[in-house]
Amino acid sequence: MGQIPIVLNLDAGLEARLAALAEDRGKPISDLAAEAIASFVDLESWREQHIRQGLAELEAGKGVSNERVTEWLDSWGTDNELPEPK
Repeated sequence: MGQIPIVLNLDAGLEARLAALAEDRGKPISDLAAEAIASFVDLESWREQHIRQGLAELEAGKGVSNERVTEWLDSWGTDNELPEPK
């Protein structure tokens, strides 16, 4: 896939930290910035997908109530520890 140039406005402190890190790694600033953006987008995409999936499961009635989870957690470390709610 081809690369498309973009312009980012960074404050001077962040730009200096990015430049220092790029120099330490022997990479151009643009390569390091692209890696950081790709990592952020991957993580946030994964997070959003799982949030949507979880909400869909709750709407379909596949959730565990807060009361059942709290009851289970409160039983930890007692002689009558409850099984994980399903």
